[in-house]
Amino acid sequence: MSPASLRAQKLPTTPPNRRHILGALLAIPALGLLTACGGAATAGGEATQAAQVTAPLATTVPEGTTLVVGDPSVQVALELSGLDKKLSFPVKFANISGGPATTEAFRANALDVGSVADIPPIHATWTGLDVRIVASVYRQDAVNHPLYELGVAPDAGITDLQGLRGKKIAYSPGQAQGALVLRILEKAGLQQSDVKLVELPSTGDTYSTALSSKQVDAAPLGGVQIKRYLAKYGADGGTTLRHGLRDDPGHLYAPAKVLDDPAKAAALAEYVEIWGQAQRWIQDHPKEWLQGYYVNNQGLSVEDGQYLIDAAGERDLPTSWTDAIARHQQTIDLLAREQKKPQLDAAKLYDQRFEAIGGTAYAAAAKVA
Repeated sequence: MSPASLRAQKLPTTPPNRRHILGALLAIPALGLLTACGGAATAGGEATQAAQVTAPLATTVPEGTTLVVGDPSVQVALELSGLDKKLSFPVKFANISGGPATTEAFRANALDVGSVADIPPIHATWTGLDVRIVASVYRQDAVNHPLYELGVAPDAGITDLQGLRGKKIAYSPGQAQGALVLRILEKAGLQQSDVKLVELPSTGDTYSTALSSKQVDAAPLGGVQIKRYLAKYGADGGTTLRHGLRDDPGHLYAPAKVLDDPAKAAALAEYVEIWGQAQRWIQDHPKEWLQGYYVNNQGLSVEDGQYLIDAAGERDLPTSWTDAIARHQQTIDLLAREQKKPQLDAAKLYDQRFEAIGGTAYAAAAKVA
């Protein structure tokens, strides 16, 4: 059945024993909602952003609908928890993660939804790809549970953020680490001209290697790289600094053309509900997650996996995006100014028909547990 045919007919309602959360949330039309489209700049420097579909989400996924999902860690969570069996439609998981790879897959029509931080949806829009956020996860007490710390090279002499003046800093402009560097400079009262930004891809151990070889004086390190850098180079004077900023956003986002298809949108709504339950399962089953994901799937040691679990703290899946959108807008404003990009309205990056689905499912799963 074509998307046009689906738009023309009313999709069936959900049986009372399935999709109870969505049945309550999605029957209400989302009026006047907007989202980002291609980020073509106008003569006035603004980025054009088009209206999103406002039709209410269907509560049943039509037969024959499938999704291709780039969400590797949640794939494991679904399998470990058995939540994958609750999906009413086929899901094909692609081993794709991170902004650049996800955006490339969107452009190739090889992916329906991907898992990223807060910067990829912004840069996708600036490069002309119409995308929208459909789910978000954060960290409670995020400042004390950062994703990244600022790695400092041996003998760099940096003991606080103001000490970055005149130093070489690793910088990846299209990724979360690059935006964090700009936010750190802003917090320290420094301009880009006060430092030397060295463009390097934030992949693998690139930043750790750059620090140890003194190619750069500072670089944002994430996850287990923090622990490994200190273990390997701490004796030589390598250190890390806490930046004292929130760096915790995680999102599911999808191309607008996927969300414009009523069948795909209904499937995404169901996936987001199960995704929210999976986030709760991860939170409530740290031992199973440690062994099943970090050790068996990622090949980490028990010690490294436990380090990551402890560092993450408690998850936070809000049922309102108001505060998150305000923070996202601050990041957009900073990037637009510092990277000479068109201005965007953060609220238009979010498909607010999905706003409460993930958080409601997360809270309900906790009550069941």
